[in-house]
Amino acid sequence: MKSRKLFYGIFATLMVLNIALWFGREPILDWQALRTYQAPSAISKLASDDTMTDKAQKYFYINHPSIEDRTNFNKHCPNNSEQSVVLGCFLGNRAGIYLFNVSDPELHGVEQVTAAHEMLHQAYQRLSSAERIKVNNLLEKYYTDGLTDSGIKDQIKLYQKSEPDAMDDEMHSLFGTEATNLSPELESYYKQYFSKRSTVAAFYTSYQSAFTERKQQIADYDAQLSKLKPQINSLESSLEQQKSALNTMQSQMDSYKSSGNYDAYNGLVPVYNAKVNTYNADLELLKSKIATYNNVVEERNNIALEEQTLQQHLSSKLQSTSAQ
Repeated sequence: MKSRKLFYGIFATLMVLNIALWFGREPILDWQALRTYQAPSAISKLASDDTMTDKAQKYFYINHPSIEDRTNFNKHCPNNSEQSVVLGCFLGNRAGIYLFNVSDPELHGVEQVTAAHEMLHQAYQRLSSAERIKVNNLLEKYYTDGLTDSGIKDQIKLYQKSEPDAMDDEMHSLFGTEATNLSPELESYYKQYFSKRSTVAAFYTSYQSAFTERKQQIADYDAQLSKLKPQINSLESSLEQQKSALNTMQSQMDSYKSSGNYDAYNGLVPVYNAKVNTYNADLELLKSKIATYNNVVEERNNIALEEQTLQQHLSSKLQSTSAQ
């Protein structure tokens, strides 16, 4: 009887220990992941640049993050569904974070935003059910009532198509790294991950400006071209009519001259010359407008090529950065 009680006592104790270990497994496994890990200088700099708190750094480092070239990034993230401005992947709890190496100086900040974005995926996984419900409500309310950034809205539309079941998780990373004006509740929430979240958002704004400025320049050039094109077409049509009228008048003058009607001929000479002068002036104006149009096209295409090159630098799937 005593041995049975002892057995049950030991069994109960083991059950309690197993339950305790089960619920405390994450800290233990995190400790194991960090026990011998030493963050490379480039990785620790990203954490520092992003003003990650100790909690955020832990979530970042337990995934042993790595900055990869194109080939290795595509090996580790073959099914990466992140959008072009977030070049990274989070493979799951402590399973790894991979960041695409973006070296173009005009795109400085991409790696910082990507690092913070992927870290927040890990953080979202660690939320309890009650915490997640609360955070999801804040995210969805901000998306409905507070979000004004068209760029972030466009990204969310893409996620709605590619990852409709992970919208709250994606918004959790997007808003935390890209939105400049969050609700006070969300700002307070993200303080556990960033001591100065605005720094991360500033990285996003900085490299996005490389695109927005070029898009605006292209739009301005297109507006100029849309005004010049009908002017050129109108001048070309007018010159054709003037040329036809001059040819008709020239034939009439030749007829007068051959028939000896010099008074009629001489009477048309000043009119003809005036029309020739008008034609030549319009022709020079046409040449000028065509030259302006061609210059604008060249400048517009140069800016478009710059934008294309930047886009290629942000695409892990492209094999080269040559313009097509």
